[in-house]
Amino acid sequence: MKTLFLIIIAVLVTVIVMQNTEPVLFKILWIEASISKLWVMLGLALFGFILGVIVARPRIKSPVTNTEPYKNVPLEINNADDEDYIYPDNKKTLSDEDRDYIS
Repeated sequence: MKTLFLIIIAVLVTVIVMQNTEPVLFKILWIEASISKLWVMLGLALFGFILGVIVARPRIKSPVTNTEPYKNVPLEINNADDEDYIYPDNKKTLSDEDRDYIS
């Protein structure tokens, strides 16, 4: 679907550019230049394509480092023996009841 869309856009740009070949006078500050509309439109299409590629490229995500691993630990711990509050990154996969049932 994306390829078909790009082909249609390329054909439309080509038809529009080929219909506009007459020269045009451009003034940029003190410089005057007579340039064909064809070259101006091709230049703008190329500029738009390059800008689209730059904007749409995938970003490289940097790894997130946690400098304060226990920042969200509550200050008042009701049960000091509960390791989930003391070490929140140390998760147990099975409860004690599950271990008793398995063995």
